[in-house]
Amino acid sequence: MADLKLQRNFGIAAHIDAGKTTTTERILRYTGMIHKIGEVHDGAATTDWMEQEKERGITITSAAVSCQWNFPTTNGQANADTKKYYFNIIDTPGHVDFTVEVERSMRVLDGLIALFSAVDGVEPQSETVWRQANRYKVPRIGFVNKMDRAGADFLMVVRQVKEMLGAKAVPLQLPIGAEDDFKGVVDLITMKAVIWDDATEGMTYQVHAIPDNMKEEAQEWRQELIEAVAEYDEKLLEKFFENPNSISEAEVHEAIRKACIDLSIVPMMCGSSFKNKGVQTALDAVCRYLPSPMDIEDTKGTNPDNGEEITRKADAKAPFAALAFKIMTDPFVGRLAFFRCYSGRLEAGSYVRNMRSGKNERISRIMKMFANKQNPIDFIEAGDIAAAVGFKEIKTGDTLCDENAPIVLENMFIPEPVISIAVEPKTQADVDKMGMAIAKLIEEDPTLKVKTDQETGQTILSGMGELHLEIIVDRMKREFKVEVNQGNPQVAYKECFGKSIEHREVLKKQTGGRGKFADIQFEIGPADEQWLKENPDENFQFVNDLFGGSIPKEFVPAIQKGFETAMTTGVLAGYPVNNMKVRVFDGSYHDVDSDSMSFELCAKGGFRESAKKAKPTLLEPIMKVEVVTPDQYMGDVTGDLNRRRGMLEGMDTRGNAQVIRAKVPLSEMFGYVTQLRSLSSGRATSTMEFSHYAPAPNNIAEEVIAKSKGKVKIEG
Repeated sequence: MADLKLQRNFGIAAHIDAGKTTTTERILRYTGMIHKIGEVHDGAATTDWMEQEKERGITITSAAVSCQWNFPTTNGQANADTKKYYFNIIDTPGHVDFTVEVERSMRVLDGLIALFSAVDGVEPQSETVWRQANRYKVPRIGFVNKMDRAGADFLMVVRQVKEMLGAKAVPLQLPIGAEDDFKGVVDLITMKAVIWDDATEGMTYQVHAIPDNMKEEAQEWRQELIEAVAEYDEKLLEKFFENPNSISEAEVHEAIRKACIDLSIVPMMCGSSFKNKGVQTALDAVCRYLPSPMDIEDTKGTNPDNGEEITRKADAKAPFAALAFKIMTDPFVGRLAFFRCYSGRLEAGSYVRNMRSGKNERISRIMKMFANKQNPIDFIEAGDIAAAVGFKEIKTGDTLCDENAPIVLENMFIPEPVISIAVEPKTQADVDKMGMAIAKLIEEDPTLKVKTDQETGQTILSGMGELHLEIIVDRMKREFKVEVNQGNPQVAYKECFGKSIEHREVLKKQTGGRGKFADIQFEIGPADEQWLKENPDENFQFVNDLFGGSIPKEFVPAIQKGFETAMTTGVLAGYPVNNMKVRVFDGSYHDVDSDSMSFELCAKGGFRESAKKAKPTLLEPIMKVEVVTPDQYMGDVTGDLNRRRGMLEGMDTRGNAQVIRAKVPLSEMFGYVTQLRSLSSGRATSTMEFSHYAPAPNNIAEEVIAKSKGKVKIEG
């Protein structure tokens, strides 16, 4: 294995169309992994290997690639100090429907290149990606792409990163020219100009003196850079005020590195990936500023035996611990489990313990992934990312570890689906195939949920958006040869309680011999606000206020399970209940007739009876919508959003266009893209992502409840 200090595991994440895949393609070219650059618009990009990705020109599934980069170099050429750095790079999707791909990548990466478009700046999905990176405390570098496009403005994007994302964005470069004249950057650390050679596809660049008309501006921004990192090295600031020229480049790099790893600053760079400019300097910055597996905190986990926190060092000699973050089915090698090894060493053919199932799994082969191609390797050590083959039942989020040193690593956050469709197999032959296809797709994609409607017998698929479900149905047809009829998209509503009430439920069944008996007194209602703040990813607050042995404590988990199962089907329209609190405070039991099952059934019955009185309310998903439109269509676009029950939140100018931000119920947004095209002669664009749940107006709620009582069949 390579020296861990020379290892970098990083991802590339951004809003749709900011140039993530194009940048990844350039990285693979400059690191010598490919010899011809494939463009996204030609369907030839290495990391967009799925048929649907090639056709649509979008990334759907995150792809991992490994490569090596020589650093440092002079004018792009190796020198005496050059070392080989080892990169594991994950190219992620930008579309909000595939947000789980970004989420699970963030969970296992040490660093991130956050891409922004120089024309559009911080867009809605940029904010989502930023929040995800904050959740997992991932250090990041900002790269402002598309500097060659009309309306490009590097310093505007830096300002937006500060204002909209609340980050301390610090430019390390200034662009030389913009739009068609963009030809290089001023490096504020070396105070030199870097100009790329167009003749060599940007493979080489020349270092020049800073143009005279930029010297003053460069000096100002350099001062800002030194001040921003000075708290990491006070001597720097003293030196700067005494004699700015006495500061060495190495001192500045070291201070930026510490501040970046500490999440205190975000170094900002710029370029144009499509025109092959700026990618090498970004890779140098990855080596200089992003952490190696040894620079991040030791991995924390819990001891399954006593629940105590334990840590694992990024060390090949420590016991093995890894997290499976993605499952993929390959037509040639079968199921692959992508995993990040945090400590220890795993050899192909050896056994690991799956902490979720408690079983040992044999990892027959270990693969280094290069998009959808696999290269077998003999072993993997701490700090690396690979894929395992030959396991029986590993799922996304499973901890794999040494059977003699058990540890459970923190899982990842999986967002809830907001939209559903009903699907039916077209022919009898498709029935079994559809079940197998859905099982495989759910294994790969944890945001895809499936249930069977008890009344109609239809299979209901729930996902993150219309595009997500469209791709799933398309994959069922192509990969699994399953033909299905599908219903219209349905909104994934939820229910909640408006007040707390107390209730007593008694279950008594005597049928001769041993009967069933349980008696619970409880309070049911909305979860406490403070509890929700402390547990943002939780949905059910259970409080055990039993005392004096009124119910033996071994029955309490059964009561909790009963309520938890019951809350998946609300009393209004059968939708799951959101943010519920149950406080059990009294009850009784029978020495012979009481058992766990009795208390579980009693809790379920108690939920059904009490929920009707706790002021149940229907909640609908509200989406955050951003529309970019030319001036002349502003009135039509805002009028249309108002008709869709939208709440306008603000308007901005971006270049020559207007940006409208609004919150609109998802139920009103079906077919919106088509409508927007016709309103604006195809010139306006929109993006949409989930924001929150809010109570539905009475007329909508009544309609949804009535519909749920008389379900309709799909017309095939």
